[in-house]
Amino acid sequence: MRNRYVLAADLLLIPLVVFLAFSLRFDLKLIWRAPEFVPFLVTALILKPTLFYAFGLYARFWRYASLNDMLLVVFVVSVASLLMALLSGVAVLSGVLTGVSRAVVLMDWLLTVFAIAGVRVSVRAIGESWERSRIGSERLEGKRVLIIGAGEAGAIVLREMQRNPQLELDPVGFLDDDGRKQGKRIHGTLVMGGTATLERTVKIGRIEEVVIAMPKASGPFVRDLVERCQALGLHCRTIPGIFELLDEQVSVSRLRTVDIADLLRRSEIHLSDGADAYLSGRTVMITGAGGSIGSELCRQVARARPRRLILLGHGENSIFEAQGEIRRAFPRVDVVAVIADIRDSPRLHRVMAAWRPEIVLHAAAHKHVPLMEENPQEAISNNVLGTKRVVDAAIAQGVERFVMISTDKAVAPSSLMGASKRLAEIIVRDTARRTGRACLVVRFGNVLGSRGSVVPIFKRQIEAGGPVTITHPDMRRFFMTIPEAVHLVLQAGGLGSGGELFVLNMGEPVRIVDLAQDLMRLSGYQPDDIPITFTGLRPGEKLEEELWEKGSRVTDVPGLDLRRIIEPDDPAPAMVAHTIDKLERAVAADDHMQMIEALASCIPTFVPESPRAHGSPHPAR
Repeated sequence: MRNRYVLAADLLLIPLVVFLAFSLRFDLKLIWRAPEFVPFLVTALILKPTLFYAFGLYARFWRYASLNDMLLVVFVVSVASLLMALLSGVAVLSGVLTGVSRAVVLMDWLLTVFAIAGVRVSVRAIGESWERSRIGSERLEGKRVLIIGAGEAGAIVLREMQRNPQLELDPVGFLDDDGRKQGKRIHGTLVMGGTATLERTVKIGRIEEVVIAMPKASGPFVRDLVERCQALGLHCRTIPGIFELLDEQVSVSRLRTVDIADLLRRSEIHLSDGADAYLSGRTVMITGAGGSIGSELCRQVARARPRRLILLGHGENSIFEAQGEIRRAFPRVDVVAVIADIRDSPRLHRVMAAWRPEIVLHAAAHKHVPLMEENPQEAISNNVLGTKRVVDAAIAQGVERFVMISTDKAVAPSSLMGASKRLAEIIVRDTARRTGRACLVVRFGNVLGSRGSVVPIFKRQIEAGGPVTITHPDMRRFFMTIPEAVHLVLQAGGLGSGGELFVLNMGEPVRIVDLAQDLMRLSGYQPDDIPITFTGLRPGEKLEEELWEKGSRVTDVPGLDLRRIIEPDDPAPAMVAHTIDKLERAVAADDHMQMIEALASCIPTFVPESPRAHGSPHPAR
C-alpha cells in the first residue's frame, strides 16, 4: 500500500512511453497502422509491472532512494526490455507479427528508465522539500557546530543534524585532511580545510561545538584534537564507529562509546602475520576460557583453525556462552566445553587423557589484589596449586606446549595475589627445566576493559556524574588491551622452546589520574565536570608496577613488540617442592601466616604488608 501511488504512476507512464517510442520511430499518423503497436503496448503493461513487483520496486521506501536503488531500476528495466525484445522476436518468427523495429525497443528502454527512475527521484525530492520547509518552520537557534571528518560517518552526522532541529545543532562546515574533499560540499555543507586549520576555522566560523566523526582515527590523534578543542574553550564530542551506529542505533545526540585503544597513549600492537600458524590443525585447551582473556583467546585461537578447541572453566554460564559464540562464529571448529576446577587433579587428568590436547593456554586465575588479600587461601589454592595441577596433568598426558599467563604484579610482589602468580611462574619454568617441554610464561600489564578492570568502573562513575574514585594521585600502571594481551600469548606461544618469560613492549606507565581524565574527555566531558576522589592505597597495592626483577637481562625479540626476560635464578626444584608442600598444609588449615612465610621463603623479593586480618580467621598466628 505504501507504493500504490508509485504503481499508479507506472501504469500511466508505461503506455505513454510506448506511444512516445513509436512516435519517435514512425510518423504520428502511421502509429495506428503499425500492427505491432497494440501487442507491444499490451505486453509492456503486463510484463513491466510484474517484473517491477518481482524485483521489489514496490517494496521500497522511495523517500530515501539512493544510487543503488537507481541502479536497480536500470537493471530491472533492462531485464524487462530484453524480455520484450525476445518476445517480439518469437512473435516475428512464429508469424504473429511481420516485424518489430529494434529502434522502438531501444527507445522504449531508454524512455522507461527515465520515466520509472524519475517517479522515484521525484518522491525523494518532494519529501526532502517538505522536510526542509518543516525544519525551516521548526528550527531553533542551535549551536554552531564544526564536524571533523568528511567521510561516511561525518555525512551521517550532518544529515541527522539537518533532519532533527530538536538537537539544536547547526552544522557550519567540515574539516578533513583529505585534500580531494577540501573546498567541496557534502549535502550543501562546505569542507573548509584540514585539521591543521582548526583554530582559524573556529574563529572565522564562530564555532561553539566540535563533533569528531572519525571512527577509525587513532587514539593519540583523537586525543590531540580533543585537547586542542578544549584549549579553545569548545565542547567536543566524538561519535560511535559505523558498526555501533548500525548495531546500537546511536544518534549524534548520544556520546560515543569510548574505544579502549584510545586510552593507551601509544599505537595498538597487532598480531604478526602467521604468528598463530602453530595452532592450525592442533588440539588446543584453554583454561579459564569463560573469562575476559580466556574468551578472547578462544576467538583468536578459533581463527587459526585448530582441529579441536577445548574450553575448560569453573563457571558454567560463562563457558556455555563462550561455547555458543565460538560455534556460531566458527562452525567448522570442533568445540568441546568442560566444566572443571583446576584444583581437581584427578578430574584434570581424566579430561586431558580423554581429549589429548597438544597445546594448553593457561588463563585460569584469581586476579583482584584487595580481594585476594581478604581471601588468601583462594589465591594460593587457585593460582599456585591450581597451576601446579594443570601443568602436571599436561606433562603427564604429553602436552607439547604450555603457556601460562602471569602479571606484572608478580615482580617484587607486595600482595598475596602477586606472590601467588610469581610462584606459579616459578613452577612452570621449573617444569620446563625438568622435562624439556616448551613450558613458558607471558606477563601482562593491566588489561583495559577486562572484567573488574578500572575502565568499566570509571565509565560507570562518569555516567553517574561522579565522583571517580582513585586510590592515589601518583599511581601508575602499564596498560594493554584485551586483543593485545591475547596477541602476546599467541605470539610468545609459538616462539618459546621452554622456560622463557615474555612481556609486551607497552611503552611508559600511565598515571591512573591521566587515564581517568582521558576517559572523561573522550566521553564528552571536561575533567573539571566530574569530581575525582582519592581513597588511599588498598591492601597489597603499589604505586608503581615493574615488568621484571632487578638484575634481569632484557632483550628485544627481533621484528616484534616482545621482550624476552631472563631473571635471576629461580629457587632450586627441592625448594619449590618444599614450598608447595607447606602451602598445601597452610591452605588446608586456612593459616594465613604460614602461607606468607612459605611464599617469602621461596620468593626473596616478596615484601608482604604487616599481617592483618583481611577477613582471615587466623590473622596473626
